Amino acid sequence: MRTIHVNDTMQHGYSYRLTAPEGENFDEGFEPELTPKQMLALGVFGGKYMTDTRGEFPADWFDGAKLSPERRDPMMNFFRIDASQKLSAWREKGWIFEDDPRGWFQWYCRYFLGRRIAGEDQRQIGRWKAMRRHIAQIRQNCERGDIFCRPRQRQVLLHWAYDSRKF
Repeated sequence: MRTIHVNDTMQHGYSYRLTAPEGENFDEGFEPELTPKQMLALGVFGGKYMTDTRGEFPADWFDGAKLSPERRDPMMNFFRIDASQKLSAWREKGWIFEDDPRGWFQWYCRYFLGRRIAGEDQRQIGRWKAMRRHIAQIRQNCERGDIFCRPRQRQVLLHWAYDSRKF
């Protein structure tokens, strides 16, 4: 077991324990198609999401990552489209857990590393499963292999570790 100490602008002094091996022992039914490193390399959240938390995560996650330190830039996204709501909107909707003030992707990165939080993990995994509705809509409305059909939905799926390039 290892403890991670966070020293970023939003969570200075926060720490958590890794109780599972990195990338293993996920809850039953939680099978993300992309790792955090793959997501960052493809382009998610306008490149802004991880710019002030790099020290918390493995350095190799940022090799080839599409990042925009100044502000969100939709051109950094794989589908070059803005498919994100502002963090303030996430807070207003009650989607933010106090231990993960940046939302789902921060939770997923920490979960991938091996952090487990009873209750919160199930809530976030439930939110991840709810994204499948976008897969059904893409399959219903797009020809197989046309990765540019419904780019906003595809970018949303990418933000949730689904790889819509496969269907």
